This record gives sequence, structure tokens and C-alpha cells, in this order.
Amino acid sequence: MIVFNYLIVCLVFGTTFLAIKIGVDHAAPPFFSAGLRFFAAGTILFLWMVWRKKAAWSLLLRKEMLVTGALLTFGTFSFLYWAEQYVTSGVAAVLSATGPLMIVLLQMIVMRQKTAKRAVPGILIGLAGVMLLVLPNMISVQARPRWAIGCAAILIGEVLYSIGALYTKRVTQSYADESPIALNAAQMLYGGLLLFILAAFTERVSAEVLLQPSALGSLFYLTVVGSMVGHSLFYWLVAKTNPVFPSTWLYVSPLIAMTIGVLFYGESAGWFAVLGGGTIIAGTVLTNLDSLRQLLGRSPRLTPQASTEGGTGSAAGS
Repeated sequence: MIVFNYLIVCLVFGTTFLAIKIGVDHAAPPFFSAGLRFFAAGTILFLWMVWRKKAAWSLLLRKEMLVTGALLTFGTFSFLYWAEQYVTSGVAAVLSATGPLMIVLLQMIVMRQKTAKRAVPGILIGLAGVMLLVLPNMISVQARPRWAIGCAAILIGEVLYSIGALYTKRVTQSYADESPIALNAAQMLYGGLLLFILAAFTERVSAEVLLQPSALGSLFYLTVVGSMVGHSLFYWLVAKTNPVFPSTWLYVSPLIAMTIGVLFYGESAGWFAVLGGGTIIAGTVLTNLDSLRQLLGRSPRLTPQASTEGGTGSAAGS
């Protein structure tokens, strides 16, 4: 059951990039669509947790929920949704896999934390993969500068995600008695509200566009399957295994996203894209290898603190 659910998580998070692409390609306003997705998912999950008496309404009054929502949901997905208007879903997925690299970079440069010796070459390999992925396309699509801007936007979103993940780790430790699902629901709810505010100032929302089958299907899939089913299975895996094992979806899903984009949506993926994607994932694995070995080797029985720490990575799941 653990392996089956893990594969489902990888498949769900891998396919959400294409679902976002389909929605924005059919003129769905990116910020409003993202806001509707996360506000709806956050509201439903939070109400469910309140009904089960595993969350209190007072949790929504905590400023930490607003900050995590601003970083993890609003910061990450405003850039991702906007960027997928101009880049393929496969490229978006691969660039999104740089999040763990950026977390290590922040820990080294900003927080002055010591890291494993292999972290530096791992980061360099990952960044080389970004160059392999981006530079050949920048040369060939000079007439489309928004492609390059879109790639940069995704990377900026991952920087915000990394800051949010480090901040959320402290928040989950402070709120160790709260359900990780409730914490995640609250931050999605606030992130959705912030996306609504951004959409109000930047987009014209048309009911006619939102009610198109493609836009509705994309929104339904992302809300129910991506945000609710995917994250719920993620937390189930955290409870049954350890905090890091479920997060390894980051190394598998980009390949899934690139493959289904090519097979089912006619996206192109040249050799440089494949090589760059593989290099990014290899660099990310090398950078986090010590943590993966240590945590994957732990007993499946988790302490409450370890369980809540697993929640920092799930919010990034597209």
C-alpha cells in the first residue's frame, strides 16, 4: 500500500503541471484560477478538520498562517501559473525541482549552516542542469523573450518556496499539537485569498471563459486531485514512513510531467531538455543525499515533531 500510494503521489504531482498548462492555454486567468483552486481546497480541508475536531477556528487568526500562505502558496504559484502561459509544463516541472537546491543554498549563504561536502558539487551540477535546460532555448527563441522571463519567474517562485519551507519548519515545531493537514489547509486558504487580491488588480475574470470544459476540468482536477487527494496521500505517507521519503516525488514527477506533456499535449522536449532535466535531478539528489540516507533509514515510527516537519515539502506539490 505504501509503494502504491507513493506512485499515486508522484503521478498526481507530475500531472498537475500539465493541468495548469491546459487551463491557462484556454484563457483561464492564471492568478484567479490559482486562487480559486487553493481557496476552495483549503476551505474544504479546514472545514473537514474542524468537523473532525482536529482543528480550531482560532488557527486562522495566527499570523504564521498568513506568512506561510504568502510564501508557499501565493509566492510559489503566482509565478508558476503566470509562467506556464509561456513555457511547457515539462520545463516548468523540471525548474520547480530546484526547490531543494535553493533550500540548501539559503542554509549555506544566509543561515551560515554547515552542509555535507557533496552539497556544493551537487548544487553546481543542479545549476549546470538549469543552464542546459534554459540556454539552448534562449538562443533559439530570441523572438519570444517571455519564455526566458517565464523560466526566471519559476525560479523566483522556488526561492520564495524555499524561504517558506524553512520558515514553515519552525512554525510546525511551534504548533506541534496541530494537525499538519490543518496547517496546510490554513496556509492554502490564505494563499488563495492573496491570489484573489492579485487577480482583482491584474485580470479580467470572465464567467464564459471559466465555464469552458477545459478550464473547468483543469480547475476540478487541480483542486480535488492535486490539492486534496495528493496532499492527503502525502501526509499519509509521512505518517507511515518518514518526512523525507514522500518528498522524493520531486525527483520523479518532473520526468512524468515531461513525458506526458510530450505524449498527450504535443510539447517538445529536445535532447538538451532531457539532459538538463536529468542533470537537475541528479544534482538535487546528490545535494540531499546525506539527509535522504539518514531519514530513509529511520524507523517508520515517527515522533510528532518529525511528522510535522514533513509538511514543509508538501505545499510545493503542484
